[in-house]
Amino acid sequence: MHDIDHIRTWYLSPDMLQEANDAVLAFTETLNIPKLFRANPDKNHTASDGQKFNLSVDSLNSGYSFKYFGLGRGVSRYSFVDESHRLFYTTVINASEREAAYVIDGLMHQEVIQSDIHSTDTFGYSEVIFALTHLLGFTFAPRIKNFKDQQLYAFEPKKLYRDNGYTLLPVKQINTTIIEEQWEQMIRLIITIKERRVSASQLLKRLTSYSRKHKLYQALREFGRIIKTQFLLNYIDDVSLRQQIEKQLNKVESANKFSKAVFFGNSGEYFYATKEEQDIASNALRLIQNSIICWNYLYFSNLLAKEKDPEQQSKIINALKSGSIIHWQHINFYGEYDFTEKPVEDEFDIEAIRALSVLINVPEVEI
Repeated sequence: MHDIDHIRTWYLSPDMLQEANDAVLAFTETLNIPKLFRANPDKNHTASDGQKFNLSVDSLNSGYSFKYFGLGRGVSRYSFVDESHRLFYTTVINASEREAAYVIDGLMHQEVIQSDIHSTDTFGYSEVIFALTHLLGFTFAPRIKNFKDQQLYAFEPKKLYRDNGYTLLPVKQINTTIIEEQWEQMIRLIITIKERRVSASQLLKRLTSYSRKHKLYQALREFGRIIKTQFLLNYIDDVSLRQQIEKQLNKVESANKFSKAVFFGNSGEYFYATKEEQDIASNALRLIQNSIICWNYLYFSNLLAKEKDPEQQSKIINALKSGSIIHWQHINFYGEYDFTEKPVEDEFDIEAIRALSVLINVPEVEI
């Protein structure tokens, strides 16, 4: 018990947990098998989704959701995962808040894993998020419910397109005047987010706390409508894009089931009142998840390195590509937790694992 108290006091701080998670993610990045899950080796597709948890104490960072908590209150653990199933950011938010405000926080927070294209479900998207992600250099590709009801926007009046015989017509015209008027303010906002002076979620809360007629908010929304319309048209035509979005969001769902399995104590409830304590618990959970995922990668890398039959190697690689690395049935969560500093027996052949770069056709990296 003394060892657990010592670890909780001196090691389970937000900064230490973030550093520990980053170290595990950075090591996993040096392995070669995680690259098998990339649809495009030059781009990293990430996704985020929220997961509701009951709260057993009174907290300002909690909200009502009859669907999940009945008459009680709870929180939402908003998690980010990349194509290799690595969890690179989590935050605990009010269960009644919309997740869209926190999308930029996760994308800008991480140094180890960089996102090129990001997907969310309907709760994680808004026209303002389309604007911010585009200006920050990300491609935003959400899965939007009731896609057929979405509106298209254009730079010219609808009548012009109708007169020219267009079959697919825009609903409204983009207000380019307000974008031009607020362009410098938009760029200042982006610089503020990039320099991390203030989180994007805080800035968006300030903008939306004013009247919706706030000019900067309107300008971002108008600009976002341009990007959103481009995305909708691509989404209609590109089957592979739709499949990739669905596949990535399935990985988030798998990670959420994983977190439920790991978070078995206290009936799976948060019992911390402050957001800082809730985030500490969430990042500790993420560290356990990332450690298990890293071990799984090492295990399969070692298995592949020991296999000498090319046909069997090919079968293992194909099975990995079509499956998921998130498995925990081999972990005894109810077992003995050893916090001593005794050396762990090395069961993996790192040199052989390094040589896998030739086998799976990826550049060799240093471990």
